[in-house]
Amino acid sequence: MAETCDLSAVDWIAVDWGTSNLRLWLMDRDDRVLAQRSSDQGMSGLTRAEFEPVLLDLISDVATVADRIDVICCGMAGSRQGWAEAPYRTLPCSPVDFMAATRVSTRDSRLSVRILPGLRQDRPDDVMRGEETQIGGFLAHRPDFKGTICLPGTHCKWVHVSDGQVKGFTSFMTGELFALLSKSSVLRHSVDSDQVDHDSFLAAVSDALATPELLTSALFSLRAASLLRDVGPAESRSRLSGLLIGTELAATRRFWLDQPVAIIGASGLGRAYQSAMHSQGVEAEIVDVAEQTIRGLCAARTAWKEFTHES
Repeated sequence: MAETCDLSAVDWIAVDWGTSNLRLWLMDRDDRVLAQRSSDQGMSGLTRAEFEPVLLDLISDVATVADRIDVICCGMAGSRQGWAEAPYRTLPCSPVDFMAATRVSTRDSRLSVRILPGLRQDRPDDVMRGEETQIGGFLAHRPDFKGTICLPGTHCKWVHVSDGQVKGFTSFMTGELFALLSKSSVLRHSVDSDQVDHDSFLAAVSDALATPELLTSALFSLRAASLLRDVGPAESRSRLSGLLIGTELAATRRFWLDQPVAIIGASGLGRAYQSAMHSQGVEAEIVDVAEQTIRGLCAARTAWKEFTHES
């Protein structure tokens, strides 16, 4: 259901359009959030022609009173399969650059839409789309931060940041592997639980850090333990998570060892990464995803207004 607000105060709309979901915020001229709205109509379920109607459906009340609606999007709306492709920017670079945003051609003349580009790394090959806006939001209030930003999710990103720029990053399919293994592999019979066994999680993190090369063997042991020793699904599921995150941590020591680490993702997953690093003596701070996304989009909006004023 759409959240109501003083529609006359809406100055622009911030949009985070992901693969599975869409979130937007109605913003006033001082970049304060007036209302938040969401939809399960993510990029993966839409044709290119459907993006504009979906957006207009969510902001239909705004559209009835506005002569012009400025919209800034980040995320998968800018992918090759999205609303309009926003080509990747090459590292090293600042995380957000409004001047590189793609302008979208719309049927409704009131809409003025820009999509922010993602980032690309050529050696080794890697990309991000959406996370760069979160990083930009974090740096907007921590411009002197030098260290690592971890962005847990379906494809976790470990990002090296200094001098206000993204210098390099590495992506891991840890979240997607967890989903596949827990839902589509033989392990699905052993991990059917929503409970978390914290001790089992941390023990598995430690095991994986010690012998990451044994990951696939350790994964099968989860099934064997449930058959031979009646190990419960909560413990098995927690160990599955710990093994995957621990293996990821083993591969990213250069990112988190002896340097500041910030985690963008104040969710259960973000706390799991924080706990895993804490067990290794690393104190990582957690900041909220939505807050950083809004800040990143606001930084782009500021650049938009400056560009409009200068021209």
